Amino acid sequence: MSQEAMIEEYTMNRTIKLYPLTNYTFGVKDPLFERDKTVPERFQRMRDDFAKFGVRRSVEGVLLVHEHGLPHVLLLQLGTTFFRLPGGELDPGEGETEGLKRLLMETLGRQNSPPPEWKIEDTLGNWWRPNFEPPQYPYIPPHITSPKEHKKLFLVQIPEKAMFAVPKNYKLVAAPLFELYDNAQGYGPVISSLPSAMCRFNFIYM
Repeated sequence: MSQEAMIEEYTMNRTIKLYPLTNYTFGVKDPLFERDKTVPERFQRMRDDFAKFGVRRSVEGVLLVHEHGLPHVLLLQLGTTFFRLPGGELDPGEGETEGLKRLLMETLGRQNSPPPEWKIEDTLGNWWRPNFEPPQYPYIPPHITSPKEHKKLFLVQIPEKAMFAVPKNYKLVAAPLFELYDNAQGYGPVISSLPSAMCRFNFIYM
């Protein structure tokens, strides 16, 4: 088979291994606090950073497991209604893969232990924040010449077994894809888009 045919076969028949949730152990570590105490503070810092560095670059990881024969996404839950994917802002000049691994370690890694073997896979989506405001879109609106943030989502293949450490102020929950689908009211537009973004994959339940 030619290299071109191999790439086409790989692209058209993308297979992802999912391991059962019971394979993983979840410990607790010190709280992980946001850099900004309020939403206005967050957007003010974004304005300040934009003047110095330009568009903010963020990355988030989509970590999958299976339970009851169904794919689940690992989400961080703060309080009763706020959910987010692990990840965050990249430092100026930092690469996407190295930055995401750093952020995953900061969020879910065990202190004084080597990081799990995160394997950064496919890009699942690109989201853009056109202004210093909450709304984000999976495209750059036509009237926007310089978006304020570019967020990139990556599928992360997690090892067959691992131990994670969850910050005390968060819960780590496994949300089934059917619960996320078309549920922007409960999970926001980015997380609720994941089932559509991942429907091109073939999942193998290990």
